[in-house]
Amino acid sequence: MMDRTAVRLIFLGVFLIIATSASVKKKQNVDIYSFHINSTVTSRYATTVITSRVVNTLNESQEVHFEVKIPKNAFISKFRMTIEGKTYDGVVKEKEAAKQQYTQAVSRGQSAGLVKSVGRTLEDFKTSVTVASLSKVTFELTYEELLKRRLGKYELLINARPMQPVADFKIDVHIHEKPGISFFEVKGDLSTNDLANAIKTTRADKDAWVTFYPTRDQQTTCKGCDENGLNGDLLITYDVERRNPQGEIMVSNGYFVHYFAPTDIPRIPKNVVFIIDRSGSMHGRKIEQTRLALLKILSDLDEDDHFGLITFDSQVEIWKHELLKATKANLEDAKSFVKKIRDRGATDINTALLKGVNMIKQHPREGTASILILLTDGDPTAGETNTETIMSIVRKAIGSKFPLYCLGFGYDVNFDFLTQMSLENNGIARRIYEDSDADLQLQGFYDEVAIPLLSDIQLIYTEVTNLTKTNFNMYFNGSEIVVSGQIMDNSVESFTAEVIAISKDNKVTYQDTVKTKDLSDVPPENKDFMQRLWAYLTVKQLLERQVLLKGQEKEDEKKEALKLSLKYQFVTPLTSLVVTKPQEEEVEVADKPKEGGEPPRPPVAVLPHLMLSVAWPHGSHNIPQMGFAGPGHPSVGAVQPAISLGRYSLATGNPRGGAAHPGVFGSPRGGADRQGIFGDVDFASTPISRHGDHALKTVPLVDMFEKAGRSINLKPGSKVSVPRVNSNRFLLPAVGQPKPLCYDVPLPHKIKLLEDSALEFSMNGESKTSTHGFCQIAFHYQKNHHLIIDTTSIRYSDDQNNVEFLWDQEPTQHNIEGVYLILRNNEIDVTMGNFRVVILLHKKDGNVFLWPDIRQQPKDVGLSGILGKGNISYEEIQGPPLPILKIMDQEVRPSWDRVTDYRFPSTPVVRCWLVPFQTVMEGSISNFTVAQL
Repeated sequence: MMDRTAVRLIFLGVFLIIATSASVKKKQNVDIYSFHINSTVTSRYATTVITSRVVNTLNESQEVHFEVKIPKNAFISKFRMTIEGKTYDGVVKEKEAAKQQYTQAVSRGQSAGLVKSVGRTLEDFKTSVTVASLSKVTFELTYEELLKRRLGKYELLINARPMQPVADFKIDVHIHEKPGISFFEVKGDLSTNDLANAIKTTRADKDAWVTFYPTRDQQTTCKGCDENGLNGDLLITYDVERRNPQGEIMVSNGYFVHYFAPTDIPRIPKNVVFIIDRSGSMHGRKIEQTRLALLKILSDLDEDDHFGLITFDSQVEIWKHELLKATKANLEDAKSFVKKIRDRGATDINTALLKGVNMIKQHPREGTASILILLTDGDPTAGETNTETIMSIVRKAIGSKFPLYCLGFGYDVNFDFLTQMSLENNGIARRIYEDSDADLQLQGFYDEVAIPLLSDIQLIYTEVTNLTKTNFNMYFNGSEIVVSGQIMDNSVESFTAEVIAISKDNKVTYQDTVKTKDLSDVPPENKDFMQRLWAYLTVKQLLERQVLLKGQEKEDEKKEALKLSLKYQFVTPLTSLVVTKPQEEEVEVADKPKEGGEPPRPPVAVLPHLMLSVAWPHGSHNIPQMGFAGPGHPSVGAVQPAISLGRYSLATGNPRGGAAHPGVFGSPRGGADRQGIFGDVDFASTPISRHGDHALKTVPLVDMFEKAGRSINLKPGSKVSVPRVNSNRFLLPAVGQPKPLCYDVPLPHKIKLLEDSALEFSMNGESKTSTHGFCQIAFHYQKNHHLIIDTTSIRYSDDQNNVEFLWDQEPTQHNIEGVYLILRNNEIDVTMGNFRVVILLHKKDGNVFLWPDIRQQPKDVGLSGILGKGNISYEEIQGPPLPILKIMDQEVRPSWDRVTDYRFPSTPVVRCWLVPFQTVMEGSISNFTVAQL
């Protein structure tokens, strides 16, 4: 290693300051003198108000931040700021109506997205406002949620992180439940021995109170606390008395809610089939945790249950071709099978699901409940890969006979696909987070569906309207069915509720006629809660159904959900919270994050002065590489081909002798391969210093930016913002390896995509700097067949024909002399001789672009072009922190990155080893450019 060039990254001054540490600094100048959380739960409907009172202790104006975490299932319903006696209320508007204000806010450099997903259960709401010297500001946020019963209990989660000790810190919780509270417990990070005397609980028959008033000292000395004060959760769990098998009905102000959770019925034996993804992307901890969870789940099966196991990658393996009874011998055999599950291959979801459906259908048992559980971490990549087609096939195969539950492992999974497929088949989708307890998450989900008690449940009411969902496929022990609606005539003295369902052996009916006057048992201050509960549940269910509906019905339900969201001021996926701040009418917009989106990005780094440094052995004539460096203690032995800031490569060269890797600075030797924004970096005039056995040249990075005509301020503590390198990223499957490769092709270029000169076939693409993909793709075949595709039309010509299609026209096709064109929705299927390519039209993030997917090509022929490589093999050579890859006798150090796979309409995001273009293509980009398409 000593004779190789070393690239080092060293920061002067502070090594790295996370953006949130700005709050730590502000605490010296901003005093949060009061922080209150007040949560009221009435009949499972929780309304929580967070109030923070802050004073600016400086003799000058400064920005004051407000940041709190709220449950993901909650809807924000109110936000206000009070400054100098004047109140600024947030207003919930339709997303489109708020769009203009959003755009204006972004154009002024203001924050325009105040709510982010954080972890499994919480969302982060944050905003800021400039406060005059020695002035005060009060922030007040209200959110609402209907607590859901799981495994026999309700959970109220309250997060507290004021970012400094607070003199007046209070959490007050009041729970009122008409049937009485059966058990009650306070848990969570804040319920520790250090804080035990700060928590007071009081419980009566129908009420429970929790107060949490920690002292200032306790906020800094408790376990998990520091000078920034408290940071944790208060988790209150409870359940209610269930004396009436018909359930509990409450009425208030013309609305009712019916909670149905019977317990005095026998369990239904179940038929359960587990379908387990063992594709290459499940490599490592995922597959280990899946095995652990399955082993525990198998141990929990009852002897009258029947079960099956299916594993799949590109091939499907069935443990036994029939459902087996959960006897001790069968379970031991199944556990042996589970222990041998290994990751490999691609992902054929469609075939695996059909095998599971057939297994259940071929072995029907009277008086049982059947369940299909799919666990996967990726998109379908083998067999049938069109998600719409898969959903249609699976929906027809299941035929509403039993539910399908889909568990999506990690963030790369196509969660929208799993959600829709589950809902279409009376199930739900659940994300399994890639944490140390993923096996417990899997087991926890199974526990929720482990004991079916009723199936085919229908709830019927008289004299009511505007009902929420009344038909349910299955009711599991420990859960609860909730129906709400509006009473048609407030003067009616009674109405009838009837529940019809299938129990273990027969049909059962629960019927109850109730007097409305006897049902009102609501504290006066909460008289409107029932109406809001009904609205919350209605909006939730309307939004869930959006993925199942089409056409006018979908539009009608969307309009109804929007109308209710606006009426009750809920921040939902259809609405935005518009916050107008006092400084020159500044505007911020808060949107509801989408479940299944990307994980939160790491905070922006605040960097001190950076230096660009190169080091090489004394006496060596090797050309030095480039990277960030500075004074300190350089790690001369470290070998890194590139340092990345955001998506921007800031180094060049290959430390192990491979092809040059153009980064920001371009080729280390100059020439035509330069792709960096700075071009060549000349160190000739830089003085040489000595560090051990190495020569060292260092220049300030700011000089490099200014030399390139780019103004940048690198004063200590300033943020470094580097423009993104525009490129198309391609995915390259690797033979025998679970992790694919990917590489970047810089924009703009006219590129040779695929060519076979012997068969007189070529496909070229033109890209632009301003968008992904290609703006135009051209095919040429046997000299006289020409096909030009752009984002508006498809034009084909030969010696006798000229044909034009438009992308938005009805599906059509054209066949002539070995050329077949099939136009479908947003894709054109092109066959020319032995080549078949599908060109997809993508509309993403305001951009419209094309992307090719090669479906068929001749084997054992010499293909060229950047898509002509086919599969490639590599070998992993272990090395911290990431392995070195050996590709075609070259050793490269990749980065573990993401690629959007535009070969599929769903555009899944896939993890990949990002390697230099030159390494996989064995040449520079100039070797693949064409003068004309």
